[in-house]
Amino acid sequence: MPDLPSAFLPLLLLSKLVAPVTFRHHRYDDLVRTLYRVHNQCPDITRLYNIGRSVKGRYLYVLEFSDHPGIHEPLEPEVKYVGNMHGNEVLGRELLLQLSEFLCEEFRNRNPRILRLIQDARIHILPSMNPDGYEVAAAQGPSTSGYLVGRNNANGVDLNRNFPDLNTYFYYNEKYGGPNHHLPLPDNWKSQVEPETRAVIQWIRSLNFVLSANLHGGAVVANYPYDKSLDHRFRGPHRTSKSPTPDDQLFQTLAKVYSYAHGWMHQGWNCGDYFPDGITNGASWYSLSKGMQDFNYLHTNCFEITLELSCNKFPRQEELPREWLGNREALIQFLEQVHQGIKGMVLDENSNNLTGAVISVAGINHDVTSGEHGDYFRLLLPGTYTVTAKAPGYDPQTVTVTVGPAGPTLVNFQLNRSTSQVHPVQKAPSRGQGSRPKQSRIPKKKDTATKRHRGPA
Repeated sequence: MPDLPSAFLPLLLLSKLVAPVTFRHHRYDDLVRTLYRVHNQCPDITRLYNIGRSVKGRYLYVLEFSDHPGIHEPLEPEVKYVGNMHGNEVLGRELLLQLSEFLCEEFRNRNPRILRLIQDARIHILPSMNPDGYEVAAAQGPSTSGYLVGRNNANGVDLNRNFPDLNTYFYYNEKYGGPNHHLPLPDNWKSQVEPETRAVIQWIRSLNFVLSANLHGGAVVANYPYDKSLDHRFRGPHRTSKSPTPDDQLFQTLAKVYSYAHGWMHQGWNCGDYFPDGITNGASWYSLSKGMQDFNYLHTNCFEITLELSCNKFPRQEELPREWLGNREALIQFLEQVHQGIKGMVLDENSNNLTGAVISVAGINHDVTSGEHGDYFRLLLPGTYTVTAKAPGYDPQTVTVTVGPAGPTLVNFQLNRSTSQVHPVQKAPSRGQGSRPKQSRIPKKKDTATKRHRGPA
């Protein structure tokens, strides 16, 4: 059992709100002004950018926090929060705006925990993925008479049923053989999805995200993949069947981190439902096809969970302070989980970065790949693992590594060109916007440390 000072340190560091708090709902113009205000207050550690537009032309703004905004620093992981995917589920939107203000103010006040968080990771916050739907819901206000008003986008499409369905391909590959990661998209995928979905897909393909959470409402539970059951076609969405990923224990742990840091989620009984430990496998709750969290896991290196945060999809303004206090510590703790597992560089014999090298962990049928700077990140629970790095045209390298609970273990790979066969070698791309020059040496290691209404997700 940890001693009292270490056990209570995180709470003590966040126990005093120094930011000028305004708990209210933000319409689109208010949201934009809030994001610009935070950026202007902390210009050295923030960057405000947009990833595209909604059906009605509203920008999808992202606020980034980093000690080098706009630049991916090798060995620093990328993490994201996405809110308001369903326009009528508004608490996540307000929590992410409040989190943005909090990170800025705490950084300015030299809170050591927040300093470390921003210096050691690159945090991206998308408060509203569905601003059009929100405006429809906000015009109605906190009313239960039109519970689903504003849920969909302006074309009437549920954005969490709009991503390419990669689960079917994975289940086939798992049975008959084939890739277990970075499953390809259909050639015509852009014409099959909504503008908001397309913007998010292009966003998560452009950055090597490691960890993510998608904030929803209508229940209080941390939901982890898979959302779609293997027998979804035959059983239907209302007949449950657990569908674990190869990283099931890791996903359960990530969900529990949020649940137990939350004010009451871990108690299990919420909104008339009971979820042990406040967590659930998505498909064991109800099967959902074409969802965002499964897409992140199957198409990118990103591990995403879905956070259901309130019984009421549109809480009244006077409820917001309590909700912020209940979620504040959990939002910070979840971001800190991006530093669990292993990370490192994959280089060739001349110390050039290798992009797209595959990192495999024995016993876990899900691989990750190195990014354009040659760095990789693999979330893992504490334990001992056999890890292999491989790239076309190079001999694979295998090591045994022990992962502890106190931060990532640095595991670098240097691959030698294969003499038995010749393959084209994928080189790291030239410098582009938002990137540093290609690294030729391993960077210096930093110090690391059941629901009343159907389907909220």
